[in-house]
Amino acid sequence: MQTAECRRILSALLFGVLSGAGEAAQGADFGTGEPDGRGGGAWLNVGDLGVSGSSFETTVATVADSRQITVAKVGDFRVGQGITLSRCNPHFEHCVLKPPDNPYGTDPLGDAAELRGYDGAAGGWLVLLVEINGVDPLTVRWSDDMARTWKGTKIPVTFDWQPLSGGVEIRLKRQVWRPGHMITFNARDHLVTTIEKIDGDVLTLRDAAARSVKDAVLRHCDGEGLQAVVTRAIREKCNVYFPAGHYRLMAGLAVTNPSGTVLEGAGGADTTLDISEGFGPCIRLSGGTEATVRNLRMVGHTGLGDGPGWHSFQTSGGKACWPVGLKPCSAMHIRNTERVLVENCHASKMNCEAFYCQGSSRSGTNEPPVYTKSLTYLRCSATDCDGNGFNNNDLAENTSVLHCRIVDVGGCTWEGASRFVRFIGNYVRNSGTVAMGNIRSRAAHLEQLGSGQHIVADNVFEGRTFYNGRAGGYIVRATDGATQVIVRNNLFVNYNSSAIEMIAGGDGRSLPTGNCTITGNILDMTAVGEPSRTRTAIHVGASDVVIADNQIYVRGGCDTNVTAIRLTEPAINLIAHDNLLRDCGAGITSDTAYSVVGEIVDGRTFSAGRGAVPFERRQSHRYRGWNVAWFRGTKPDGLSVIESFDPETLRFNLREPREMRVGDRFEVFPASANWNLHDNMIVGCQYPVMTNSHGGATCHFEDNVIGNHEGAGGRP
Repeated sequence: MQTAECRRILSALLFGVLSGAGEAAQGADFGTGEPDGRGGGAWLNVGDLGVSGSSFETTVATVADSRQITVAKVGDFRVGQGITLSRCNPHFEHCVLKPPDNPYGTDPLGDAAELRGYDGAAGGWLVLLVEINGVDPLTVRWSDDMARTWKGTKIPVTFDWQPLSGGVEIRLKRQVWRPGHMITFNARDHLVTTIEKIDGDVLTLRDAAARSVKDAVLRHCDGEGLQAVVTRAIREKCNVYFPAGHYRLMAGLAVTNPSGTVLEGAGGADTTLDISEGFGPCIRLSGGTEATVRNLRMVGHTGLGDGPGWHSFQTSGGKACWPVGLKPCSAMHIRNTERVLVENCHASKMNCEAFYCQGSSRSGTNEPPVYTKSLTYLRCSATDCDGNGFNNNDLAENTSVLHCRIVDVGGCTWEGASRFVRFIGNYVRNSGTVAMGNIRSRAAHLEQLGSGQHIVADNVFEGRTFYNGRAGGYIVRATDGATQVIVRNNLFVNYNSSAIEMIAGGDGRSLPTGNCTITGNILDMTAVGEPSRTRTAIHVGASDVVIADNQIYVRGGCDTNVTAIRLTEPAINLIAHDNLLRDCGAGITSDTAYSVVGEIVDGRTFSAGRGAVPFERRQSHRYRGWNVAWFRGTKPDGLSVIESFDPETLRFNLREPREMRVGDRFEVFPASANWNLHDNMIVGCQYPVMTNSHGGATCHFEDNVIGNHEGAGGRP
């Protein structure tokens, strides 16, 4: 059998012949990737350039203030390699002062507070958050579990040393503090350094340990070495090959302005980038024209349920803050790289978005100089992650998630406001929502080019929806600005959560959703292995939607917890035809969305507060001539007619004055809703059809077949 060195030399020589770059290939600094021509150009082999890729570790004795350590076994450690050494270097890092109006601020803490005393008793990595929550007198609350729980509610600030966890003490400076000011920092005990000399079992390091420890753990740390190779590859327009191995990172690899650069491992199972002790993404792409990342496994530190979960908390300044950002790990971040292919890359134990894109985008007819125009994830996976699987937090174009596997993901399976997205051929089990839209903007340019366009097709969804530590909710959902959405030919297997939802959204920050098609899906809503949950197969509350040729059923008899199709006013222009609905508690139902009066301008003009009545687009009916049904509590309280709706001020104007109160409930409905429900077959359902909406002359229910089977208890 060939040795690894023989294989490396043979591969290098062969690569030189094939590429015509023999001299470079035989040079001391060059290695090779797979010699199959993918990516073109020369390859740098990180194994040839001093990067260990080794998972070997050993115990160490350290002496305070000494650069020399005594190891139990030298193993494969070599001079010049990067290492980490546990327990011997208590320190604080990522110390940040966040202003009340921006809980995601990253300003350095500076002299606003002093820290001391971390003893490591609480573990090798402790995240602490101290928040001002009162100013007269000045008080704080603090957390050592990423805001899952808070220690104290109103702790007076003494401006002297005050205890936290793990021996840590903090002393705040006398300055202007406001509710919502947050001090966040990480208390850690590791030393990151390099080996300068090896003499028997004694290693001399670049940096000294801070305290004496008999049983510290010495590990390889490949981040600095890998970054040097990547930086050189970008400069020399080479590709980077990672041989099979385990590469530990304390920070991600920055791939800046790539131009056709390929980062490739030996295989998605055998080449691991491990950021379980690090901070941020394994790989960060920024700018440039083209990059390919393939055949890598990426491992973080927080599996499903191990962290605070995918949720935010409200700061004392009234802002939403996602605590996962205090200790983030992810597989990849992409920002404004024009063309990206991520192939056969597998992420696990990530607490932020495993695969994430955020950057510039077109704004109407304006086109930025750099932005992501094509992003493809092919045969990738996100499994056992506490955060999102795939996420575009921008309006990037032409993103494809193809033939991927998403299992046990606590955040969204996919979340995207992006344009022209394809989520096709994937397998999803016990994971969060495929969330389309969530754009939170009413900018005029979004009505020119549209946003949130998606094709969700040929996927398999099994089990249930899992989000934010809870089971339930919809697995495929379009809302808040998504347009031109197609959900077709998907299989739902033993699905014990709700399945597909298209709703306009009643958020004043967003444009409504619309122009959707739901067709050709087979939804098996049978609960297997756990109690049946209340759930809906298809819910539509957005306008201009077609629901056609779907099968929705339960095996083993009628399940009264299942609603097959639910339609919600004030959606208009709905067509539901040729659907087969079987053994559900309810076949087709209709209901209404409502909001409450939030602000009264005068007797004819008001704005909506909380609720689900959509704030219509500029290019829409603007509710002209629509009806308002009023309620006081649950009792009807008359009708009004809307003169107009202003999409800029978000105010409704009535034709005639009316006495209104803040909190009054109202529903809106048109004279012509245009609902056409025809040629559906509804059998074995306890309640085949239930309507509780305003309807109208243009709403038709015709040529449907309604029947029961024995024991269903249904009504014709």
